[in-house]
Formats: sequence, structure tokens, C-alpha cells
Amino acid sequence: MKTLATALAGVLGAGVIGICVLGASPVTAAPYDPFETNAGEEYYSDPAYDPYTAPRGVEPGYGSRGYSVQAAPQAQVAPIPRELVAFNANYKPGTIVVSTAERRLYFVLPGGEAIRYGVGVGRPGFTWSGTKTVTAKREWPSWTPPAAMLARRPDLPRYMAGGVENPLGARAMYIGNTEYRIHGSNEPDTIGQAVSSGCIRMTNEDVTDLYERVKVGAKVVVLN
Repeated sequence: MKTLATALAGVLGAGVIGICVLGASPVTAAPYDPFETNAGEEYYSDPAYDPYTAPRGVEPGYGSRGYSVQAAPQAQVAPIPRELVAFNANYKPGTIVVSTAERRLYFVLPGGEAIRYGVGVGRPGFTWSGTKTVTAKREWPSWTPPAAMLARRPDLPRYMAGGVENPLGARAMYIGNTEYRIHGSNEPDTIGQAVSSGCIRMTNEDVTDLYERVKVGAKVVVLN
């Protein structure tokens, strides 16, 4: 079912801009001009990525999905629609632009358009901004928690093979020489929230769509 794309509210003054083939032809939203000037090239050095951050109402503890105690069931969260939107910003086609504040990711297309996806972003204290590139792509990636994460969460496995239970989901795109990734998730209810330790989460459907579009070497711009 086609979804009527909504006009994007301005963030950071003039606004802000962080992925499988579209299931249906998206409608075009109202023109969107997120920037008055180009984004800066600020790099970052924040704590290590933690894809196993527990959602609200869940106590940490490694189990079949990484958690041992489940609170009362919560209402199903409606998925954030993938949309084709007008995108008036000075970025080349093929660029990925993430708006941390907006919790949206834009894949820039020719002709002043972009595909907009809902994403999960870093929780308070784990946000970052900067410009990097996609250095690698993996289907059903394995996961090895970094040392800093294991220090915080010694209950986590030292290695997890790729698969539906893996917190990196169906696809992953590696950002620069960091531990951050744009990846899928086995917790789709966290999309649109600030939950991770710096990685950009997507639904498995959306990350597969983006994966097919993005090339290694593509620029990734993350804005707070």
C-alpha cells in the first residue's frame, strides 16, 4: 500500500538530514531542504558500539535474543514507511545522510530526491557526528563484541554467527575504520528510537534494500 509521504519538520535551524529494493513505488513528499550549508567533516571518538542494548522493560542478560527477563507485552509498534522524498542538499547521489535527531536515514538519488528510511540511533551519551565512508558490506554478518562492550556486559557471547538471532540482522555496512555499522536488527520495535551505542539500526527489510543500492566507498554523513 502506498504511503503518503509527510513533510519533514526543520531540525538544526534549516533542518537535518544515517537501509533491499522498494516494495512499492513510493509517493513523493513535499520538498525538503535540510541544510543551508554543507555538513562539516567533524570526526568522533565515542564509546564502543553495543547492539545488545536492551529495549525498555527488559533486563539485560544473554539468552536466545540476548535478554533473559521479559516485561509485560507492549503494543506493536507500527513500522516507519520507506518513502521517496524531495531532497535539496548539496550531496552527490549515492551518499548516505543520517539525521540522529530526526532518526531518519537518506540515500541520495539524482534529481533532487532521496529514499528516506526510519532508523534507530545512539542513546544519550553514545551519539556522534562526522563524515566517513562505507568500507565493507556483509550479508548475515557474524558478530564479535568489542572489548569495551564486554567490559560493560560480561554476559555477552564472545562470538555469534550470522543468522536471524544475530543483533546485526540481515545486512551490515561498515563505517570507516570504526566499530560502527549501519545494520539490520532482530528488534524491529527499536527503529525510530535512541537505543544503540552508536550504530545505525534498520529493519531487516530496509537494510537489505539499502544494501543493494550502496557501494563500497560511498560517503556516510552523520548529523546530530
